[in-house]
Amino acid sequence: MNPTRKRLESLAKQQPKFLGKGGLCVGLRVTQTAKDKGLPLKAETLVTAEGGQVVGLGKGAIQKILAAHGIKKVLAEEGGRTSRGTLGLMKEYVAALNELLAGNVVDIDEAMSWWIEKVHAHFAATGPKLNFDTGKSVRANIDDLLRQAEDAQKDAGGTTYVGAMIQHLVGAKLDLVLGPGKVQHHGFSVADHATARCGDYQVEDLVIHVTTHPSEALARKCADNLQAGLKPMVITVGDGLPAARLLLKELNLTDRVDILDVVQFLTANIYEHSSFQTAGCRKTLTELLNRYNAIVSECETDPTLRVGVAKD
Repeated sequence: MNPTRKRLESLAKQQPKFLGKGGLCVGLRVTQTAKDKGLPLKAETLVTAEGGQVVGLGKGAIQKILAAHGIKKVLAEEGGRTSRGTLGLMKEYVAALNELLAGNVVDIDEAMSWWIEKVHAHFAATGPKLNFDTGKSVRANIDDLLRQAEDAQKDAGGTTYVGAMIQHLVGAKLDLVLGPGKVQHHGFSVADHATARCGDYQVEDLVIHVTTHPSEALARKCADNLQAGLKPMVITVGDGLPAARLLLKELNLTDRVDILDVVQFLTANIYEHSSFQTAGCRKTLTELLNRYNAIVSECETDPTLRVGVAKD
């Protein structure tokens, strides 16, 4: 194996975050810098003046590199700038390149080819998989999907897989109940204020907020919804229910806002659409996840948010 390729494989094995969106952006940007300016590189020259980000890690710069290799898909809307740990990854990669240079075995073209291959693999990947167990409850099967997303989130350098997943699962449920086109879908990272939204979804006068971590800001949004004549609903994970109740209680909104457990919310819908026939629950859950995958493809740039669903 080419020494440069071998070193990069070792680097990714030691630090899996290199294969996440932020790490891939770092690899592409630093490799391009090495091609343009030559080696050795000094890590301190690749840090912004503010000291918090890697130089040239914006979406435009990354997409330009990808375009030169025939890739049009967006790797990361923020180019990896908002991912935690990118500075550390940059320093590790610079050290690896300088080490290869010192051994007179560095091959920058091979390094770029390696990163491009990993980008292709990233786009081809899927995240959690539906392993429907008929011996378990529907709730337990949904819990398994969220656990897989939580495991992926731990190694994702700041990517909030669980939050994105529950937002789009709720959106998929709404599409199945109301029909596609009745609610608007947005990327998980798109803030409400950027689109003048009252919440994540709105159906007539009902505003739905989906979150893993209820906050004071969310409670205030609910208060604003009520003042505007709207009915807010908060959908969160089980661990978030006590916090949501406490925050709303502090604003005297306990009896004016519905708070639901997202897994229970989805489970009830699956039983309803299966006419409460347990034999049909797997088919209904598969339909929900197929719609979820379609929404993710439309609204997100990270393909690992998609759920692998068996064809049978």
